[in-house]
Amino acid sequence: MESAWEVCNQLGGIYQVLRSKAPTMVRRWRNRYVLVGPYVPSKAALEFEERRPIGWIARLIEACAERGLRVHHGRWLIPSRPKVLLLEHDHLPGHELDAVKYELWEKWGVEAPNGDWMIDGVYKFGECTRRLMREVSRLWSGVLTGEAGAGKRAERRIVLHAHEWMGGLAIPLISKEPHGDGQTGRIATVFTTHATQLGRTVAWGDDWFYDHLPFLDHAHEAGKFNVRTQHGIERACAHACHVFTTVSQITGEECAHLLGRRPDMVLPNGLNIENYNVGHEFQTLHAQFKEQINRFSMGHFFPSYDFDLDNTLYFFTSGRFEPRNKGFDLCIEAMARLNAELKSHRINKTVVFFIVTQRNTRSLHPDVLHMRGVLNELETVCRRITDEVGAGLFRRAAAKQRVNLDDMISEYWTLRFRRTQQAFRTDRLPMVVTHLLEDDAKDEVLNKIRQVWLFNRQDDPVKIVYHPQFISPVNPLWGMDYDQFVRGCHLGIFPSAYEPWGYTPLEAMAMGVPAITSDLAGFGRYIEETLPDLEGKGLSIIRRRGRTFNEAAAELARHLLEFCKLDRRGRINLRNEVEKRSWAFDWSELGKAYDWAHDLAMARAGSSGG
Repeated sequence: MESAWEVCNQLGGIYQVLRSKAPTMVRRWRNRYVLVGPYVPSKAALEFEERRPIGWIARLIEACAERGLRVHHGRWLIPSRPKVLLLEHDHLPGHELDAVKYELWEKWGVEAPNGDWMIDGVYKFGECTRRLMREVSRLWSGVLTGEAGAGKRAERRIVLHAHEWMGGLAIPLISKEPHGDGQTGRIATVFTTHATQLGRTVAWGDDWFYDHLPFLDHAHEAGKFNVRTQHGIERACAHACHVFTTVSQITGEECAHLLGRRPDMVLPNGLNIENYNVGHEFQTLHAQFKEQINRFSMGHFFPSYDFDLDNTLYFFTSGRFEPRNKGFDLCIEAMARLNAELKSHRINKTVVFFIVTQRNTRSLHPDVLHMRGVLNELETVCRRITDEVGAGLFRRAAAKQRVNLDDMISEYWTLRFRRTQQAFRTDRLPMVVTHLLEDDAKDEVLNKIRQVWLFNRQDDPVKIVYHPQFISPVNPLWGMDYDQFVRGCHLGIFPSAYEPWGYTPLEAMAMGVPAITSDLAGFGRYIEETLPDLEGKGLSIIRRRGRTFNEAAAELARHLLEFCKLDRRGRINLRNEVEKRSWAFDWSELGKAYDWAHDLAMARAGSSGG
């Protein structure tokens, strides 16, 4: 069984891990693979297909109901349709929640505040998962069924693989229970931390986090940043499980110093590359979706001034709004330097750099939306004129008559064309941000853009578009999916200062888009240690560890300048290289590490007499 807060409940990157890995897990475990998550009705309505349980699952759910735990059984609506059990954890009574908090404090020293709805929810889910696993253990030991051959069933071992502090609380609860028939001591446990809460918090404000890491007092820092409970749960999970894992070597360093246990193994994150693979069509799709981005550029920039779209490169970065951790600040600094270099070298290229993240906004900026509407009207007018002229042009050409195109356009459409063209002009510079932000003056990304003076001036070859909302087909500026946007771009830039793994460069590679990452990202570290031949073949790694911000920005700017010097054939070759090598990250390869972790956990649980 695999437990996580993000089963049928998308919040962050763990959702992507579980979703993409599920087909690989089902191939190994078949119907014995079951995912466990919280029952969130609004999310379940979209992602979960409830089904009538049969067999041992039906007996399990019935036994849970007898003990007051409501469990929903069904299938997750993702490839391979894995089995899912969603727990109604919010119904746990208050006095039972208090008992769980006391148990965690008494046995593991984990402090828990009162009245924090998120932490209370994690405790409730952890306790409900423990109760579920207790009934699973009883079932497979024959206590529930009373079947002949129960002894043979008892030889089977149950594996619980939990992710992150929000999904792993059941592990320390289980570890302190007595062994014996019908108890959870028969369960082999694996815990994976994708990023420590304390590490993520400290790294936010420490440019030299990894250099300071060996000297941090974890208890003091947890108190300082008010993450005692989260940190305490993580440490308890790390020490209670049979096998402790993380997603990268660099996060393993973090775990050793902050959680007090070095991971037993690394479970790198993969993708189902086949889902992204479109064969030889990926070059065609790049051209197709680039035209849609060209359309955005026309609506956003052309009211102020125009530039050659055939000589325009689209770069982007994206991710959670953590400007320093995700490297947004470094990207903007490097863009300012690239702007100066393109001017100095007189390279005839325009670069449009998109920053895609999620922020609190009031709405799309009215001016941006208005100009997009005018662009749509201009396109409509041009099509109507083309239709009007087309039929008459053909007849006159066939009759060998002299053609004057101006005479063939009616006065109505001529006037409407001129009015629309006039409406499409403005004296202001193109907007840097596409939305009205709730905290414009305090926004870290905007302030960094202001600091480097990248204001989309006509003579600046580097343009900035800060889009504080994830791209989707319902957004009137785009009408396309995020994946389609990525395919249409030329380069993804993700020079993170803190990134336990980093799916964004891997997703870019899977779609045939060259990418830049850093040696402080788990993905970049993995490339350096296991696949060094990838660097320079569509993937570049910026050195950030032990270097100043300015040194890293200078290196990133050099990489960007070299990319701008490539001709079209060179960019096509890079896309071919990166798409071909993305198969090294398919779950068919990286999923083997999960098999090893589960086998090791079963071996350790057996040798411990559990």
